[in-house]
Amino acid sequence: MPVQPAETERIAISSSGKMRRYQHFVSLPQVKRIFCLDCQLLLLPADWDKHTSHQQLGNVSLHQLKRPSKLLLALENKKTNAQYLFADRTCQFLLDLIVSLGFRKVLCVGTPRLHELIKLRQFEKNNPVMKSQLLDIDFRYSQFYSAEEFCHYNMFNHHFFGEKSAFEAFQTFMCQDNGVPIIMVTDPPFGGLVEALAHSFKKIVATWKTSQNEDDELPIFWIFPYFFEPRILQCFPTFSMLDYQPDTIRNLVRAHKPSCCYLCL
Repeated sequence: MPVQPAETERIAISSSGKMRRYQHFVSLPQVKRIFCLDCQLLLLPADWDKHTSHQQLGNVSLHQLKRPSKLLLALENKKTNAQYLFADRTCQFLLDLIVSLGFRKVLCVGTPRLHELIKLRQFEKNNPVMKSQLLDIDFRYSQFYSAEEFCHYNMFNHHFFGEKSAFEAFQTFMCQDNGVPIIMVTDPPFGGLVEALAHSFKKIVATWKTSQNEDDELPIFWIFPYFFEPRILQCFPTFSMLDYQPDTIRNLVRAHKPSCCYLCL
């Protein structure tokens, strides 16, 4: 039987050597790099016997490892995940806009594709230098990123999994490099409660403000259905709705999600 999600989580998150595991996987010859499709797990040679009856993807390339959202299947539980991802052209548009506005750090809250693109930019050593951190409920990403690059996070109650270490990584990212322009980009699940999300986002802003002037505001891109505009403005009166509709995909198929961008600068 495939490994249950809880077991996968223990392997991917709770192990103190998860980055050593990833580095070991990267060091393998490409023909020995195997990804278990049933368990959504990178397999080391010691794992192969446990997964022989599972569907597998072999010859995983380094480029594929840098785009984990294209390896991982979208989660199917619509009540808790409703997982849609930005299309590549939307990610590129957002990143080009962020760079042109002068931001050099990006907090990606539920936007793994944008995080991937920024990490690719770092790998290719493109200027200007960008930094990003991903906060996401999908623990599977912890297989691919360090504790500084990914935090397992629930945006509906501002909960960081992994005791204090995850929150401390987030806090460090938000408060270090004081003076470097930072923006938060978030794409919550379609049916999420605006009030719960706003409560979490205000806590993110409060963490950032501990290292800023009292009157400063954290710039935020919030991608959400246009018909929630009145509720968003109740929570964030300074937000403005932009005339831009992102493209999204689900399991590699373009999917319609009636979203637009809200911006606070």
